Amino acid sequence: MSGLLQKNIDLAGSNIPWLEGLRDKGREAFILPTAKTEAWKYTKLRDLSADDFVLSGTDEDKSHGEEHCTCGQGECHCHHHHEPQTNLPFAGYEIHFENGILQTLAFDLPKGVMIKPLMEAVFDGDDVKKYLGKDIDLASYPFAALNTAYLEEGVYIEIEEGVILSKPIILINHTHSCHQNIMAYLRNVIVLENDAKATIIEDFEYTGEEKSRYFNNIVNEIYINKQAKLEHYKLQNEAYKAVHISLSSVRVREGGFYESFCCQKGANLARNETKISLKEEHAEAVVNAVYLMNGWATIDTTTDIEHLSPNTKSQQLVKGVVGGNAKGVFQGKIHIAPNAVKTEGRQLHKALLLSDDAEIDCKPELEIYADDVKCSHGAASGELDKEQLFYMRSRGIGEEEAKRILVEAYLNDVINQISQEDIKTWMLSQATINQEEK
Repeated sequence: MSGLLQKNIDLAGSNIPWLEGLRDKGREAFILPTAKTEAWKYTKLRDLSADDFVLSGTDEDKSHGEEHCTCGQGECHCHHHHEPQTNLPFAGYEIHFENGILQTLAFDLPKGVMIKPLMEAVFDGDDVKKYLGKDIDLASYPFAALNTAYLEEGVYIEIEEGVILSKPIILINHTHSCHQNIMAYLRNVIVLENDAKATIIEDFEYTGEEKSRYFNNIVNEIYINKQAKLEHYKLQNEAYKAVHISLSSVRVREGGFYESFCCQKGANLARNETKISLKEEHAEAVVNAVYLMNGWATIDTTTDIEHLSPNTKSQQLVKGVVGGNAKGVFQGKIHIAPNAVKTEGRQLHKALLLSDDAEIDCKPELEIYADDVKCSHGAASGELDKEQLFYMRSRGIGEEEAKRILVEAYLNDVINQISQEDIKTWMLSQATINQEEK
């Protein structure tokens, strides 16, 4: 055990020059951010300086043994560790990861849809090579660099031109009690060809000992081609001593549409980061989120949307609820390139503080280098309405129940923007805060 960047790790495909070269770039670029790192100055990485993390699936990780997906000599073999369980109230194409290790892929896909283990796609010579690491500046995204250094686990999803998926693809990430403090790295590449439409759901759940500590590092590279549409939903409900850091890097071409919604309510330290490049005319993005926490947690929502062509649009609405000694962070940037005229970019962050010790750090940014644009950003924070709380209590509703009702009402206007009713209902059921101190 030697910190986050460990040596002598045996990864599949080490004999493939372009892949090992990409991993080397990740190793060279990774530097653990400090309080002096501008992009991380509000989010203290207090737990990641420890040297007791073990890469999931290695010999040191005794919780897995030999039961996981292994790739080598051009083949991948996946084996169950436990029978996958899910509590999702809707059907989809479920892809299960356990402690960061891909389990069996066992479902029939419609024509024109391909889902493979990432390394199988590499060995098969699929197009994944032209997407991996192409749109991410590793020097600017240190944890994407670290993810690249360990690049192995994950899936490659390709949806061909004109294909419309009627059911979502669901990436279910189970983490359970471990003898070691594991770290897991997932790299997912998602490609929608022209006129394709799909829904992707990420679900991060934990079962086991309350005080288990682990680190999940996820990178999604998403490519949305002309007139394609992707709806991307995420629930992060990790253990309260976990660390969860993720980056979704999204490229949208002409007429493409990317819509995302993220609910973060778990982990001791969590950061959900989204980088979107609206590359061509009429590309659009909607990036909404809610976060809820108590205790000593820090939850960070960071977005960076680049308008690189005329007539592009983006919209962001983020709401947070913070109690105890917890801390919420929002950093949102809208960049308008010099030629990106007739662009619209709107951003709003609001936070509700449930205690005197709760903290919010907010940094909205506009970088505008073009005329004839419509841009706005705003931020506000406050407490629960005492008159509303008094009114509800005077009608016989207990204080904690009244607070819960007001919090849910506060978040509903964000969640109600989800277009799919079954997913909206699921997210509404998840957007509750634990009033107890952790």
